[in-house]
Parts: sequence; structure tokens; C-alpha cells
Amino acid sequence: MKNRLTTAQSTVAMRRWGPPGIVALAAMVALTAAGPATAAKQPRQVTEAVAPRVAGEPIMAIVSIKSQQVTFYDAEGWILRAPVSTGTTGRETPAGVFAIIEKDREHRSTMYDDAWMPHMQRITWNGIALHGGPLPGYAASHGCVRMPFGFAENLFDKTYIGMRVIISPYDSVPTDFSHPSLFVPKPEAIAAAPSRADKLSVEAEEATRAADEAKKAASVAAKEAASLPAALRKLEQQKARADAELTFADKTLANAKTDQARAKAEELKQKAAAKAADAATQLDAAKAAAQPKRDAAVATKEGAKAAAARKADAVKAATDAKLAGEPVSVYISRATQKLYVRRNTHKPAPDGGGEVFDTSIEVPVTIRNPDQPLGTHIFTAMAKTDTGLRWSVVTIASGDEARNALDRITIPQDVWDRIGPTALPRSSIIISDEPLSSETNYRTEFVAVLSNEPQGGFITRKPTAPAMIASDDGWDNGGNGFGFFFQQRDPYVQPSNPRRRSQYQYYQPAQPMQRGFW
Repeated sequence: MKNRLTTAQSTVAMRRWGPPGIVALAAMVALTAAGPATAAKQPRQVTEAVAPRVAGEPIMAIVSIKSQQVTFYDAEGWILRAPVSTGTTGRETPAGVFAIIEKDREHRSTMYDDAWMPHMQRITWNGIALHGGPLPGYAASHGCVRMPFGFAENLFDKTYIGMRVIISPYDSVPTDFSHPSLFVPKPEAIAAAPSRADKLSVEAEEATRAADEAKKAASVAAKEAASLPAALRKLEQQKARADAELTFADKTLANAKTDQARAKAEELKQKAAAKAADAATQLDAAKAAAQPKRDAAVATKEGAKAAAARKADAVKAATDAKLAGEPVSVYISRATQKLYVRRNTHKPAPDGGGEVFDTSIEVPVTIRNPDQPLGTHIFTAMAKTDTGLRWSVVTIASGDEARNALDRITIPQDVWDRIGPTALPRSSIIISDEPLSSETNYRTEFVAVLSNEPQGGFITRKPTAPAMIASDDGWDNGGNGFGFFFQQRDPYVQPSNPRRRSQYQYYQPAQPMQRGFW
């Protein structure tokens, strides 16, 4: 009786579900019948998780393409974890090193048919971001990292511009690490940084006022000097007319026939002579005064240049001192044999979107056995300790072991001396075989992608017709290099096949970086 009732109930339920429900039920039955052997072949389902402790400020996020999950870490370990959906075949999410460069709660794609990307956190300007989206259980996006809608919403206010985002082909985790080459801050230098920044800020303001005054003085002197030629020509013309009148008076006097005519001619000559003498005096005085005015124009112009140079130096010193209170990022590339440094200024980009990242230094480094891979290792200062900083390392590309990779690099001591004393938690050192991506510009932290992994998400396309409906992400306001405020952004950065290393565009600075530093 029991079996009949169960069968009857199942039949009614199947009728209610209709054909789709029957198919789903059949699949469930088949899966159950398959037993443990078949179930073990199913992909592991990642679930959302929150660490059972009070979370601190997130320092980094690691996206695992293999496991389709993202994990956020604070100074003590992981704090949040969730499943994701990364890029599908041909539109793969590029593996590499990134950082959050823009946040938008209600983003609509201008590249992919106004697609909704809630709680968008951009990591490249050519269309890669973390955002809320549907998760089918496998890679399905156009290159972005989709997160659960609720997870993305709860996460949005916890992150910040400049936070490191690491996209790894495999499951990578931060591991405690120590090495003599890592920054060792000095407490006295960190304590002195704010007062030094304030002092240099005052000096920069004074230098700015002096430069403005010098510029005004130079402008006035230049206008006076510019008016001299016209004034002198006018006086020369007046003198020429007076001389002509005197010459005419002399002829009139010489031709006078009567005493009355001679008397009248004499009177005219005296007036003409006086007028000519006055014109000559004015011309001589103007010529005498002209040279000092010319000299003053040259002097004030040079003074204005010197004041402007002092202003630039003072402003840079003040900026560098202020940046000393920010975490520093260092990137060392085996491909270019160079070291790059940047810090976030937290100033809004003048052309809109994101913040400006300072790039104060770019110097060559020496790498032992440069033909041998280093791998890609991200060293991060997680927290302060009694002796300096506690560091971790994340490796996302095979090569040399992290410690050996650091041992092989010789960094100019003056660079370390400038950075190390004021290094703070969240500072980082990235060592990689890769050059900086062309996506690295004044509105990004360092962007580097692994060239031996698919970079399909870096392919961009023109928006389709409004009538078409799309379901994923991207933007058409990409950037192609170090624009430094004024370079036009190219939305189609990498139209070539991204799998071919020889066609991949690399970062090239618009101009050589100066050695000036904080």
C-alpha cells in the first residue's frame, strides 16, 4: 500500500512538473543510481563562506580560474570566499596581477549592449572587472569575474581603489615569507613623515605664490619691452617731421626779400628749431630708457623660469613626502630588466574615471642568469611587527622558487634606501618574467598578464546594434599605455590574437622616468 501511494504521488508530481521536470527527475535518479564512483567525477561546487572571526581590511583578492572561486584576505588570513564564473573559451579571463582601479554600484556596459554589471570593480580599462552576475557553475563570461549578486553587494564597500587582485590559473594562497631584500621600515622615519609632509607642503605653497608673482612681473616687463619699438618709431617720426620743418624754415629765411618776410621767417625757424630740439630730447630719453626695460624683461623672464623650477621642485618634494604615507608598489621585470615604482595619489583622474597613480621611478636592475625564468611572485607586507613588517608571497607562474628569485636580483641601494624606511602594510614587491601590460598607465596600479596563459578577455569589440541583447561585460573606454593625463584612450588595445606572445602589446612609458623620488 505504501509503495502504491508513493508511486501515485510521484506520478502526480511528474504531471505537475511537465516534461522539463520529468527530465530533471530522471537526471537525479540516474545520478543517484550511478553511485559514488560517478558522483566523484562531478566538479567540486564552491560555496560562499565567511571566516569565523572579525575581519580586518582586505589586502588582496585571489581568483582561481581552476577552482572558479575568489578568496579575499586580510592581514590574518582569508575572510571571504565565493564561487565565480570567469571567461569562457576565446574570452578567457587573463591570469596575472591587477588592482581595483574603479568602482561603480550600478554599472552598465558600453561595450556589451548595456549589460547590467552591478557592484562593478574594474581591474583594467579595456573591460575586465569583478561584478555581480549569473553563475552557471562553469566559466561563462566574456572575460570578467562574475560573483554572486549578494556577495558582490556585501563586498563593494569593503574594498578600495588600489587593492591587489591576483588572478591565478591554479589554486594559489598567500604563504608567510621572510627575506633580507624585503623592505625594513624605520619607526622614526614613519613617525617623521607627516610633519615632513606638512613642512614641505607649506614650502610648496610659498614657492607657488612666489612663482605666480614672478610670472606676473615678467608679464608686465614683457609688455613694456614689447611696446618699446612702436614708441621709438613714433618719436623718430616726430623728430623727422620737426627736422623737416626746421629745414623748410631755413630755406624760407634764405629766400626772404623783405624785412617783414625775414622777420616772419626767423620766427618760424625759432619755433621749428625748438620743436626739433624737443623731439630729439624725447627720442634720446626714450632710447636711454629702452635698454633697461629690455634688460628688465630678460631678467624677470629668467626669474620667472627659476621661480617656476623652484615651484616644481617644491611641489614634487611635497607630493613625494605625502606619498611616503601611502603603501608602495614595486614591479621588477625580467623581460625589461627594470624596476618600476608607483603609489596611489588618491587624486581623481582629470579625464574622469579612477584615480591617478604616481610613477616616480623607473631604473634598471641586474638579474643573475637573466635567461632563466624567475616565475611570477607577489610579495605583500601584511602587517606591522616589532621588527618591521610581516610578509607573504603568492606564486602564480612557475619558474624559480620565490626565495631564489629574490636572491638573483640586485636592486640599486639608493632606491631601497628611499623606499624602505617608510614602507607600510599593503606595500608589495612583484617579481615576474613578464613586462608590464600596455594596460598599465597613469590610472592603474601595475597590470601584468601571464603570456603563457590565454588572454582572450583582452579582446575587445565594437558595441553591437541596440536591438541585440547581450549578457556580459566590457567597456569601450580602454587605455593603451602610459598616457600621463593627455594621451587619447584607445578602446581596441589588442585586436590581434592574444595567444601569440609576439603580438602582445607591452607597457612603454611616454617619456623616460626621472630619478626624483620621495
